[in-house]
Amino acid sequence: MSPKKRRRAIALILLTVVALFVLLMALTGRLHWIAALFAGLLPFARQLLPLLIRMLPFINHWYKRRQGSQQASGNRSEVTTRILSMTLDHDSGVMYGSVNEGPLQGRVLGELSEQEFLQLLNYCRQQDADSTRLLETYLDKRFGDSWRADDQQQTHHNAESSGDMSKAEAYEILGLQPGCSREEIITAHRRLMQKYHPDRGGSDYLAAKINQAKDLLTDD
Repeated sequence: MSPKKRRRAIALILLTVVALFVLLMALTGRLHWIAALFAGLLPFARQLLPLLIRMLPFINHWYKRRQGSQQASGNRSEVTTRILSMTLDHDSGVMYGSVNEGPLQGRVLGELSEQEFLQLLNYCRQQDADSTRLLETYLDKRFGDSWRADDQQQTHHNAESSGDMSKAEAYEILGLQPGCSREEIITAHRRLMQKYHPDRGGSDYLAAKINQAKDLLTDD
């Protein structure tokens, strides 16, 4: 959650706990204990209230200085790409953000399901490399390595289900012209895999497309 949402959630939890406590005291016939405690604290409250009122200007001044020091220290980093807007809270280390473009436009990342994350990642890989790297960083920070197995399985499924790749598209992916030799296809495939293999910083999606293009052209 963002710090603002987190504070709201904590306040809601505290209010719920207090309400449940009062309800429990009422059901067990002990509500008068709360009234007695409140009556006992009332004289102290009357003495502390004037002191608190006198201290309000100092508290307000301290709060403004604290807010200014936080802003000056740059406790947040914001990164915006074509598809994503992301914020890193330096104090908590939490990343949160939203989607700027695509089928999930306007959605908050913290509310997405696993399938929606994979859908968004696939869209980023097709549209914008910077957004892809940013989303992969977010997923690593939030889920560790657990999401990569699901991503790899989804990528293989997409590659198998997209068997209607045309030869023209295969040539375009490998950067070749129709009529090239088998050796040229293998060489282009090897060169691209050295650059886009997941172990070298590439992605499973691109590697699957490159392999599919090579298989299609060498099967003839």
